[in-house]
Amino acid sequence: MHPAGTIDRPLTHDPKKQAPMKPSTSEPTGSATPDLDNRGVTGSRQTNRTREMQLIPEALARAHMHERLHDAQRERRAMSLATARRMQRRAERASLRARRALAAAVMQ
Repeated sequence: MHPAGTIDRPLTHDPKKQAPMKPSTSEPTGSATPDLDNRGVTGSRQTNRTREMQLIPEALARAHMHERLHDAQRERRAMSLATARRMQRRAERASLRARRALAAAVMQ
């Protein structure tokens, strides 16, 4: 014999297979507001909500990858900028050496 499920640990998470809720005996009838009538509502809203819930991890992964791609692109731009500055300094030093060598050759 299986023990009955509790609120925290139901036997099943499928609402269709769970036992219906029974009204409390300590509460007078008609004291609470009546339940909404869901007969006119189709299951499409529940289906859409379920589909959206299933797609949340995919959307999170897509956003995470988008962010990682932007970070990588920023990193590449920073690296190329640093490389360009390094090459510019190297070219300026080479130009200065050539100018000094030319000046030394002219002075002799």
